[in-house]
Amino acid sequence: MNLISDYHNHPLGHDPNRKYSLELLNEWADHGLKNGLKDVALTDHDRYHEGVNFENFRQFSESLAEKRKDIKFKIGIELDNDPETSKAGKIWTEKNYEKLDFILGSVHFIGDWAFDHPNYKKEFDNWNINKLYTIYFKEIQNIVKSGLVDGLAHLDLIKIFGHRPSDQAEILPLINETLDLIKSADMTIEISTAGWRKPVQEIYPSEEIIKQIKQKNIPITIASDAHAPNHLAEDYTKLQTVLEKYEFTEIAIFEKHKRTLILL
Repeated sequence: MNLISDYHNHPLGHDPNRKYSLELLNEWADHGLKNGLKDVALTDHDRYHEGVNFENFRQFSESLAEKRKDIKFKIGIELDNDPETSKAGKIWTEKNYEKLDFILGSVHFIGDWAFDHPNYKKEFDNWNINKLYTIYFKEIQNIVKSGLVDGLAHLDLIKIFGHRPSDQAEILPLINETLDLIKSADMTIEISTAGWRKPVQEIYPSEEIIKQIKQKNIPITIASDAHAPNHLAEDYTKLQTVLEKYEFTEIAIFEKHKRTLILL
């Protein structure tokens, strides 16, 4: 099994002053090559879109081709539901849609609460977790219905600090409904190693959901959600074990929003 892609990465990190410079992008290319990657998507959060420099990215991509480097980078964005910035992010994404290769959709907010931020995790204590999961997956459905994204990121991010529904049977129909909606919208779902380095210490999404993804024949991307170049393809050995367990044989890559399935 050859895991050659990584389709969720953040060269800008969470730094509003960082830009896509050739120096920055080349550092990511060096680590991508070192880790055996051949197709990498850059998907910084839409709130940091001012740091996405298309001209520098073009020069960077051309230099890789000229040097015959066996790796391609795709330019994308992660569009989420930030109540303060997502409206502007959506406008920017629509304006630059033809320049982008890949758009990830994600949910990081319940109302104005950034639930995955460690500084605000105590807010979980104020919630009925079953209700919280219901609201979260409805937000995922809203992202799908927007029609603007190519794939979904860390589908069950709401579990990040280990909070689980008291009655899983209450949530399963909603998860199934969400998967069917994604399937009907012809989108991909990301299988992400990032959960293994979070407090939950579990792959995104859970293996129960991964099993359903395979049964429903929903195409997948694979990702590390790297925020530093040395995190590219992190835990891909463990990821390979999961993909083999559920008999995945293909992963998706994108160019100008056109999906191609490649054999593992």
